[in-house]
Amino acid sequence: MVTHSPAVSVIIATYNWASVLPFSVGSVLEQTFSDFELLVIGDGCTDESGEVVGSFGDRRVQWVNLAANTGHQAGPNNEGQRRARGGVIAYLGHDDLWLPHHLEVLVAAIGRGAPAAHTSYLDVDPFEVPRVFPRDGWVYQPGAWIPPTSMAVSRAVMTRTGGWRMPGETGRRDPDTDFWARLFDVAGPPVWVPHLTCVKLTTSKRRGVYRTRPSVEQAHWRSVIRQAPDPEAAIRAAADQPYVLAHRQRNVALPIRAWRSLHFRTRAHLGLGLKSTTRIRRNRRYKGL
Repeated sequence: MVTHSPAVSVIIATYNWASVLPFSVGSVLEQTFSDFELLVIGDGCTDESGEVVGSFGDRRVQWVNLAANTGHQAGPNNEGQRRARGGVIAYLGHDDLWLPHHLEVLVAAIGRGAPAAHTSYLDVDPFEVPRVFPRDGWVYQPGAWIPPTSMAVSRAVMTRTGGWRMPGETGRRDPDTDFWARLFDVAGPPVWVPHLTCVKLTTSKRRGVYRTRPSVEQAHWRSVIRQAPDPEAAIRAAADQPYVLAHRQRNVALPIRAWRSLHFRTRAHLGLGLKSTTRIRRNRRYKGL
């Protein structure tokens, strides 16, 4: 019996935040490009994530739960890469969203010969107005951060790059920036396709979310995407505008955030940047892990 191999393998790494999965998984199932498999990889989940994933009843969606928690999405990403059958591998953060044309845009770029490609994304900061990144004129340099949610990689290049490294193996680079830098060494820079196709809701900017497990923001943005005749135009229109769900402690938090940003930039400039393990440990505490 011949089994069809999908064109794209989508990997969602998740840990004990089942309430956001209906939105992220739903945004994958609503893609205009439909020849994919979706691997939702739990990092030793102990909540109802498996039941939520199973409730979709779509043959393209698979649930895998690691036997033990690895403490970083690099662990589930590696398991997803091991299981992937597609010629292109794409990532989606479990609390992020794709617009319907996301895969279509990236698959087309890789089909034109790009080793890897990424799109623009709306960065939704709970303390500031949402902003679109990258900015005009942006050029990738090794060490730059690209959210995995916005990226797809050809399987051949992924194989040559190797797997994701855990924080203890990457020095001062986070595992994602380390991965893109190694990919650059193997195949050159990823191609930036300046379509806005993602909404990024960074957990490191949201205190205690793994304790409270909210999904209000995901519901808001998915509603905007689904109701708009032109989702990309609708999301672009939200950039640089007041955010209706902005955090109530904004005025208190901004001075603290500004000081921390200056502190970290100064240390990096002096070559005293924190090790990846230290930054991730601090972020985990902030997020409620």
